[in-house]
Amino acid sequence: MTEQQQADLRHDEVTAGTTTGLAAPSVDVTSARQNSLWSDASRDLRRNPLFWIGVVLGFGFLLMAVFPQLFARGADPRECSLSKSNQPPSADAWFGFDQQGCDYLANVVYGARNSLIIGLLAVVVVLVLGVVVGALSGFFSGAVDSLLSRITDIFYAIPFILGAIVILRSGILGRGVVAVAVALAVFGWMTAMRLVRSQVIAVKGSDYVAAARAMGASSLRILVRHILPNAVAPVLVYATITIGVLIAAEATLTFLGVGLQRPAISWGLQIEAGQSLLRTAPHLVFFPSLILTLTVMAFVMMGDALRDALDPRQRA
Repeated sequence: MTEQQQADLRHDEVTAGTTTGLAAPSVDVTSARQNSLWSDASRDLRRNPLFWIGVVLGFGFLLMAVFPQLFARGADPRECSLSKSNQPPSADAWFGFDQQGCDYLANVVYGARNSLIIGLLAVVVVLVLGVVVGALSGFFSGAVDSLLSRITDIFYAIPFILGAIVILRSGILGRGVVAVAVALAVFGWMTAMRLVRSQVIAVKGSDYVAAARAMGASSLRILVRHILPNAVAPVLVYATITIGVLIAAEATLTFLGVGLQRPAISWGLQIEAGQSLLRTAPHLVFFPSLILTLTVMAFVMMGDALRDALDPRQRA
């Protein structure tokens, strides 16, 4: 065999191997990366005591919201007797009684439902708005990115609580649970949008995205199948922490008189009603404030643990 024939044979082997490697990879690179990320995160979370404290507290408050009768010791929050007005905690009434003589433990327990519903519903709306707007802005760039980014900046310029107050005071949405959740979400989605946008911009130039585009995948499939999975981690961390933030925001709005209205039961209403009696009946403010603080702390601890577990830089 001549030298020219040997050179041609080597060229044919290299070309065949290259073509075989690029034609139709059997391994989904995006899926492999995500599986590795979540398996490592799961292992770190199982070793993190703060995560488990947050999970136990969060699950306990979720049970309280779904099955309040299990925690209220059989008391009815609307069954009141003025003869027991402002009585302090005792063995028979662990949280005492409020100004109307209602069992305060039952009131605090039943208040968990509205607060958690508002927090969870608002964060769902935040995620939908943030993911959709952020994905479109980061993927299409150009004029689309400029327009959506400027709209986001306008909402950023409006203070979170002030914007919710304006919407609720206008009466457009009413004062119910859904209205408060939507009012909070309308002015709380921008950070999620920025997180998704930055992740999409960072990922869309990757080799596996270029390979998917070369194989004829549509823009929608590339965005949903190959790009968005890489934006899940930071958004999940943000959403977990934001649940606690939104629960606290709902209590703030209700305390200011623009959130939920009686006869609804919520921690914000209880704190607002008890503030004028802080010296004579401090338990009216202490117990709902304590439960509210623990609820917010539970979601913040879970979010912090998720952030550490999903950040490769935190691993040795």
